[in-house]
Amino acid sequence: MSVMSVLVPPVERHLGFNDALHPDRMWIRALRFAVGAFVLIALVRKTYDATLPGNDVDVAQLYSEFTVQSNLVLGLVLVASAAMPRTRLPEWWDRLFGALALYLVMTGLIYVVLVAPPGEPWWSLDMYWPQLAHHRVAPLFAALDWLLVTRTVRGTQVRPLVWLGYPAAFLVFSWVRGAVDGWYVYDFLDPTLDGGWPAALATTAQVLVAFLIVAVLLHVAGNARAALAVRHERR
Repeated sequence: MSVMSVLVPPVERHLGFNDALHPDRMWIRALRFAVGAFVLIALVRKTYDATLPGNDVDVAQLYSEFTVQSNLVLGLVLVASAAMPRTRLPEWWDRLFGALALYLVMTGLIYVVLVAPPGEPWWSLDMYWPQLAHHRVAPLFAALDWLLVTRTVRGTQVRPLVWLGYPAAFLVFSWVRGAVDGWYVYDFLDPTLDGGWPAALATTAQVLVAFLIVAVLLHVAGNARAALAVRHERR
C-alpha cells in the first residue's frame, strides 16, 4: 500500500484486495463524504421542518429520537473520515464505525417493523426524502462500509455488549423524559397506551434481543473482515 497510510496492525493478507478497499482510497472517501453530507443535509431539513407550525414534533423532541442522534453522529463520522487519512484518526475509530453500523441497521429495521405507517412496503422509496436518507440510505451504507472497507483491528467478545450501552441508556432517557413531560419518542415505549407497562416492556425486551443478535452478527462479520487482512495468532 505504497500510496496509502499503513494501518495498525498492518495488512498481511490479500494485499491487492485490501489495497483496493483501503479507507484512504479516494473513491471510498468521496462516497463517505457524499453520504455523510446527504445525511446531515437531511437532518438540517428535518430540523427546519420541526420549527414549522403544525409539525408532529418540535426541535427538542426531534433530537430526542434515536434515529436523529445516530444519523447525526454517522454523518459527522463519515465526513471526518472523508477529510482525514486513517492514520490521523484515533485508534478507536473503527470501533465507533461498528457501533454506528449496529445503530443504523437497527434504525432501519425498527422503522420497518414498528414505526413505518401501516401498509408502507419495507422496500418503498416513495417517502419524505429526509426519512429516505435516515431510514434507507444511511443504514445500508453503514452496513456496507463496516463489511467491506479494509480494517485490521479485531474486536473482543465483549464488543457487542459495549455497543448495547448507548441503546440501553437511550431507553432510560426516553422513559424519564416521558415521565417528565408525557411525550414518548416512540409509541412502543409509551406505557400510557393500551397494554401499559407490560406491553411496553415486552416490546422493548424484543427490541433489545434483536439489538443483541444483530450486534453479535456485526461483531462476527467485522472480525471476519479483519481476518481477511491480518493473520490471527492463536494463544
